[in-house]
Amino acid sequence: MGIFSRLAQLIKSNLNDLISRSEDPEKMLNQILLDMNSQLVEAKKQVATSIADEKHLAKQFEQESAKAADWERKAMMALRAGNEGLAKEALARKREHDEIAATFKDQWAKQKASVDQLKKALRLLSEKIEEAGRKKNVLIARKKRAEAQKSIQETMSGLRDQSAFETFDRMAQKIDQIEAEAEAQTELAEEYTGDQLASQFAQLEKSHSADDDLMALKRKMGLAPAEEAKPPAENVQARVEAPAATTPQSEQDELAAALEEMEAEQVQEEKRKAGR
Repeated sequence: MGIFSRLAQLIKSNLNDLISRSEDPEKMLNQILLDMNSQLVEAKKQVATSIADEKHLAKQFEQESAKAADWERKAMMALRAGNEGLAKEALARKREHDEIAATFKDQWAKQKASVDQLKKALRLLSEKIEEAGRKKNVLIARKKRAEAQKSIQETMSGLRDQSAFETFDRMAQKIDQIEAEAEAQTELAEEYTGDQLASQFAQLEKSHSADDDLMALKRKMGLAPAEEAKPPAENVQARVEAPAATTPQSEQDELAAALEEMEAEQVQEEKRKAGR
């Protein structure tokens, strides 16, 4: 095989592969259907022309038959007048028109049979095109379903890749680390810049609330004695009002204790700084 033949074969194979990969089934089916409809339009024009020819032949047959009948009438008129020579000439003309009429009749019959066949073929073509249109819709639906399934399978194949899950877990751990660092920074900021006394009281309230919840659960389970009955409202009011007079002294004691605690923390902080 010569080099030019091999080169031509290589070019053809590459072109065929490019065309095959470029073909879109949906577009190709639409184009085929358009071409078939165009052929149907042309076929209808041809059938219409054939029908027109058939009608023209039938009309010519009728005209020649009428002329032959007219010459026969004239021959009969000549015979009645006693003119046989004129009657013979009229009969000769009648014979000519009969022959022409017979020719037209034969052509008309053949044309009519041809038109009937063309009509039948046109109906079959129209039915084929309608069937192709229905098949086209089914094929396009199958194509789209297959593409959707292919896309889903490709997505699932990507999800089955272990590296994707490992990356997901690594990102989750990284986010956990960032959250832990943020919480640590917040805790340090509250410890060194916030109101420590308020923080201690908040912790005390949380601990007291937890103890109350635990005691309530024990009482519910029968592991602790039931809560004592509340005293009458008058006694409660009296007990509430009684310490009212001593409240200022307790507040002063709490403030003094808080100031001493803050001074102690400041002294410790200064020692730490001096040690550095």
